[in-house]
Amino acid sequence: MRVTLVRHAEVDERYQNCYNGHNEIGLSKKGYMQAKELVKKLDILEFDAVFCSDLPRAKETLKHSLHAKEAIYTDKLREKSWGKHEGLSFDEIISEGEIEYVDFLQWIESLDGEPYREYIKRVEKFFFEFLPSLNKESVLVVTHAGVIRVLMSIVKKITLEEAFCMKVENCSLTLFEI
Repeated sequence: MRVTLVRHAEVDERYQNCYNGHNEIGLSKKGYMQAKELVKKLDILEFDAVFCSDLPRAKETLKHSLHAKEAIYTDKLREKSWGKHEGLSFDEIISEGEIEYVDFLQWIESLDGEPYREYIKRVEKFFFEFLPSLNKESVLVVTHAGVIRVLMSIVKKITLEEAFCMKVENCSLTLFEI
């Protein structure tokens, strides 16, 4: 199965470079323009199934595509929940003085919200159990940078830290085979 991953378009400036998790935030003006450009690329492609995160920033990215009509919106493709840290930047979290950064794994396990191991299992289950069970040839998935990075960590057999150092541009397309 060929999977085309799309990261949602740019969000409002206040939320850029923040741990946005399950925050229901929309796109910036630039994000709406990115989404319109993305539609031109997506609408010439054919997919047997379309899945999209149910959060507004992902839904708004897909909204004007012909594929939006057939999309299944799901919480399985949401970014990791960061609990009380959602919407905060690294610097804002550090300034609270509750958590100190020692290393990558310590940091992500210290933050509030969905336990990281559960998040990874959720991503694995969707991409390596659910999607293959559909017996489709080509699938479009509109999701978040964190989901894409976790998937890249698994597929490329690299650490989460290495995967999270990878730049995943807004509205970028990433292709891979399951």
